Amino acid sequence: MAQYRVMLQMPYTPGIASVFDHHPEIEVVQFTETSEANILQHVGEYDAAILGVAPFTPAIIEKATRMKIVARHGVGYDAVNVPALTKAGIPLAVVGIANSITVAEHSLFFMLALAKRVFLFDRETRKGNWDIRREVPAYDLAGRSVLVLGFGRIGRRLVPMLNAMQMKVFVHDPYVIQDAIATAGATPVEDFRAVLGEMDFVSVNCPKNEETTGMIGTKEIEAMKPTAFLINTARGGIIDEADLVDCLKRNVIAGAGIDPFVVEPPRAEDPLFALDNIIVSPHSAGNTEESMFRMGATAAQNVVDCFNGKLNPENVINKEVL
Repeated sequence: MAQYRVMLQMPYTPGIASVFDHHPEIEVVQFTETSEANILQHVGEYDAAILGVAPFTPAIIEKATRMKIVARHGVGYDAVNVPALTKAGIPLAVVGIANSITVAEHSLFFMLALAKRVFLFDRETRKGNWDIRREVPAYDLAGRSVLVLGFGRIGRRLVPMLNAMQMKVFVHDPYVIQDAIATAGATPVEDFRAVLGEMDFVSVNCPKNEETTGMIGTKEIEAMKPTAFLINTARGGIIDEADLVDCLKRNVIAGAGIDPFVVEPPRAEDPLFALDNIIVSPHSAGNTEESMFRMGATAAQNVVDCFNGKLNPENVINKEVL
C-alpha cells in the first residue's frame, strides 16, 4: 500500500516516470481538471503536488493539511502564492538548472534569427524575391555588443555562448558579485539604461518581480539604436507590451524576439502578431525533449528527497521553512 500520495497537475512524463516508477511507496494521481474548485475538493488528501501552470492559491494551501512539498515543473512560480506556502511551512521547490541551458540557447537562437533575417529571407525566397538579400541587411554577431539583463542560472550559461560568438558581452545584475561577471568574460554594468544606446542586442534573462515588471518601456527602447534588437526569454511583463508594439510600429529598433507574453496564450488578434519586425514563440524557450525530461525528473526527485528528509536547499524558493 502506498505511503504517500502525489497530486500531479500535468501529464505523467517520461522524466517524472524515471523517478516515481522506482518508488512503489508513492501513489501518483494525475489531475486534468486543475480549476481552483476541483483542487480545493481534493488537495487535503495529498502529501505533495507537482504543479504545471495552474494557480496554487491561499485557499488551496489552507486546505493542504497533509502537504509536505509543492514542486514546480519548471523554475518560474508566478502562479504560486509563496507567502501562503511559507506561512503553512511548506517548501516550494523548483527544478534548478534543468532548463537553463535550453533557455540560453533560445536567447541565442533569437539573436541569430533576427540578425540573419531568417524568417524574412525564407518567406521572400519562397516568393521568388531573390533580391531581398540586397534590399535588407543581415548582420554578423561577431563584434556586436550585447547586454544581458540578469546573471542567474540562465544568464550564466548564455554569457559563454555569446563569448563563443565573439560578441562584446555586458551584464547587468546588481544582486550578484560583480567580479563573477568579469570572471565569466563579461563587463559588469551598474546602470543598464546608461549603456542602451551602445548595444546591438539586449537580452532579458532576469526574474519577474516588483522591481523588474515594466523595466523595459518606451523610454528604454527609444534609448536603443535603430539597428538594435530586443530579446525576452524570461517572463511577460518585464517588457511593456504596449510600448513594444508602439516602438516596433515606429521602427524605433530593428526588431524583437519574444517568447513569453503577459496573457498566455495571447489572443489571435494580439497586436504584436501583426508586425513584421518581430519573431515569437509560445513560451517554449525552456521546452525541448531533453529539458522536459530533466525538469520532470528533477521535480519528482524533489518530492522523493523531501519525503526522505534530503531536499536540496538550492532548489527551494522559501528556504526559511527548511
